[in-house]
Amino acid sequence: MALSACSSLGPSNINPLTTPSFSFSSLKFPPFWPTQKVKMGPLSVSPMGFGTWAWGNQLLWGYQQSMDDELQQVFNLALENGINLFDTADSYGTGKFNGQSEKLLGRFIREFQEQKGSQQNIVIATKFAAYPWRLTPGQFVKACRASLDRMQLEQIGIGQLHWSTANYAPFQESALWDGLVAMYEKGLVQGVGVSNYGPKQLLKIHDYLKERGVPLCSAQVQFSLLSMGEDQLEIKSICDSLGIRVIAYSPLGLGMLTGKYSPSKLPSGPRGLLFKQILPGLDPLLSSLRDIANKRRKTMSQVAINWCICKGTVPIPGVKSITQAKENLGALGWRLSSDELLRLEGAAQESPRRMIQNIFQTR
Repeated sequence: MALSACSSLGPSNINPLTTPSFSFSSLKFPPFWPTQKVKMGPLSVSPMGFGTWAWGNQLLWGYQQSMDDELQQVFNLALENGINLFDTADSYGTGKFNGQSEKLLGRFIREFQEQKGSQQNIVIATKFAAYPWRLTPGQFVKACRASLDRMQLEQIGIGQLHWSTANYAPFQESALWDGLVAMYEKGLVQGVGVSNYGPKQLLKIHDYLKERGVPLCSAQVQFSLLSMGEDQLEIKSICDSLGIRVIAYSPLGLGMLTGKYSPSKLPSGPRGLLFKQILPGLDPLLSSLRDIANKRRKTMSQVAINWCICKGTVPIPGVKSITQAKENLGALGWRLSSDELLRLEGAAQESPRRMIQNIFQTR
């Protein structure tokens, strides 16, 4: 369906790449950035959420506890500008920081409510890992209660399966699915979702849950201009037909679509190795992103995120800083034109490299 361009709103008209002496810290956002909510099962969520994979992950994202004050500011800024969806997982956090993402979210919710005296409609979507020792529905219920304890919440917005075991331990799938049913029936979650489920497994779990009277409200998948293959498009088509909302993770390709990196300027750590393989083949896509961004007076990140929104998904870009949060907010309040969408998708097809898929992604 063709999507018409809308006029840009407020400070998102400013392009930090072309504005002299620009500073995100000088940008003033109005409270409650105008965002129309979308339905996700029984819940109403912002058209973009924030992902919290980096909140506790030292290995890939270099998390340190010294970041916590700024992460609280990121959380507050998001709520004050209409973002109410935060995606996390019980496996987010490395080493001594296991579960740190959920702990921080719980703390930030309490501190925000204490500071503002406000009870916001906050939707936490957390994922439960299909660890090999979680073999019964009761163990998934236990995992859900542990997440609730870490966040000090009475109920989770969306309880999601982090991945399917169909590729390597199909016998475990029934425990995963029955675990979702049990969480829902016990009132521990308001809705249930899946992550990294391919088209075939998505249909299977949808039908299974439907028989048990449990609606599947979301399907999380890697979805971006770097990840728009046949599986992603088929998943999106299935979700549209069944009333399931697609949550798009890695909408910026781990940072490759931001324009901040090049073959001679790579991030440190494991990402650098991946970028070295893929970035040299992205010239057509990055060039189109840059051109549209300049004409729109946006950043490349804002254009890439807006593409996901225009495709009817709810992207969840990761955020570690106020600068990133403010930039991401500039992806809201406008839409790419149908011609711009086609140009970006054509450039993506011309680029010989694609993002590698999650090893747990099923068919």
